[in-house]
Amino acid sequence: MTLILASKSASRRAMLDAAGVHYESMPAEIDERAVEKSLSGEKPGEIARALGVAKARAVSLLEPHSLVLGSDSLVVCDGERFDKPASRDAAVDHLRFFSGKVMELHSGAALVRDGEVLWTGTAMASLHVRELSDAFIQNYLDVEWPAVAGCVGVFRIEAIGVQLFERIEGDQFTVLGMPLLPVLAALRELGELPE
Repeated sequence: MTLILASKSASRRAMLDAAGVHYESMPAEIDERAVEKSLSGEKPGEIARALGVAKARAVSLLEPHSLVLGSDSLVVCDGERFDKPASRDAAVDHLRFFSGKVMELHSGAALVRDGEVLWTGTAMASLHVRELSDAFIQNYLDVEWPAVAGCVGVFRIEAIGVQLFERIEGDQFTVLGMPLLPVLAALRELGELPE
């Protein structure tokens, strides 16, 4: 059986590679904003889960009989949800808003075959952002922009983005964008990985 990752995310691919999971990658073509809009009022974890389901389902309908893994993450800070920054100026605004606050990173995943949802899971990490000076933010983006343009929290934890934080609660996989341990458990339960 073929496992397909419905994502082009380098961090999600790196997690599966490091875990020794064999898969193919096929990005899902969905309107994420439309899915999010249809779920307004839902809790952040449920939105992340629904986006994972939507991605996996879209690819599963193109790849019959394949098991498809979809995953998504979103950030909430002070009750406000953040999307990927549309520009460097937007990234500056996001980082100024996050400064000195706790950023919640919600990550959801789903396994789907032939359009049928076989499993879903979510996880959350709390990232305590230190006080960030404007000089630090500009220097940080000089190094990391545009690489962090595709990152909902404007950081790559595996790069200098780690300097944004004074403390992190939650596992590294959730921070990287996928609840990997529950995903691996579900793959074992479905017979896709050895027990």
